[in-house]
Amino acid sequence: MKNMTKFWNAVKIPLLAILCSLVVGGVIIAVTGSNPFKAYYALLQGSGLSPKSSYASYKSMLTDFMSYVNYFTPMIFAALAVAVALRAGLFNIGVSGQMLAAGFTASIIVGYSSLNAVLAKPLVVIIGLIVGGLVGGLIGFLKYRFNINEVVSSIMLNYTFQYVISFFINTFFVDPVSRQSKEISAASRLTLMDTMVGNLKMDIPLGIILALLTVVAVWFLLEKTKLGYELKAVGYSRSAAKYAGIKVGRSMVLSMMISGALAGLAGVTYYLGYVGSIQPKVLISTGFDAIAVSLLGNNNPFGIVFSTMLITLISKGSTYMKSAAGVDAEIASVITGIILLFSACNAYIKWKMERGRREKTNKTKEDK
Repeated sequence: MKNMTKFWNAVKIPLLAILCSLVVGGVIIAVTGSNPFKAYYALLQGSGLSPKSSYASYKSMLTDFMSYVNYFTPMIFAALAVAVALRAGLFNIGVSGQMLAAGFTASIIVGYSSLNAVLAKPLVVIIGLIVGGLVGGLIGFLKYRFNINEVVSSIMLNYTFQYVISFFINTFFVDPVSRQSKEISAASRLTLMDTMVGNLKMDIPLGIILALLTVVAVWFLLEKTKLGYELKAVGYSRSAAKYAGIKVGRSMVLSMMISGALAGLAGVTYYLGYVGSIQPKVLISTGFDAIAVSLLGNNNPFGIVFSTMLITLISKGSTYMKSAAGVDAEIASVITGIILLFSACNAYIKWKMERGRREKTNKTKEDK
């Protein structure tokens, strides 16, 4: 009973945020002259969670679902990166830049090599971990050693990676047709593209297995280890943690290093998994959407899995929503923004709910 109460207290505010967001989004859709129920159902269809009226050759509801899984795999890593940093009281807004750095490095070292799949795929993952961890560790070190706000350093590194990597792509690795970086080798790609399974041709994301294992590992780290306790203690109060004998600087650097490593995994599963190339001068929105996902998941690794599925469902299904229900795809971004707004207010909502409960309890006592 106690565990159920604890579980309900953890999920009721995110559920309220989702409900309020869907209601507000439905009102916006209705105002534009479309049917909100039809629009939301189209989101499910576009993500392979409900059947469409017809499919192209070699396609089915299952192929749409596998494409959806392929799409949200990088988001799991990115949201975990945000969550780990937040647990230590830090805000890693540079996830997109760390993803780009890891994806580009893995592409030029492994993606353009002739290594076979047995060597290439694990090496891609290792490079993602190392590059992301080094960038995150640098941000944490700057925060600890020079008290440079991690938001500022993260944003500056975002711009640095964006334009420096764009220069190298346009100079050495550009595809003259697509104007993006050259396609990586199939052996190094973390998604098996257009794989025949029976009479279906689908994309199979190998990274989803690693993502789910990482969710368990991050939960264990945060909830069952000494390091996880230290990170949370630093997040609650750095002065109190220091008084208790915790090495605050070490914890800050480690938290950002772990966060960066997770962002690196997000980068390689996106650039060497979902897309297979890099578009110059573009920072993908995954790292920023991950903030909403993490907040909605209450910074809990298992909660992040479900919030990832919801946010990416809205984003992935938006294209089909436009064609099936006549609702502009930008409405999906509006709904995601509203979810972020309500999620960011969860502390205030929680305070209001607890205050109301206390007032109700006091009134009951007075009546007695």
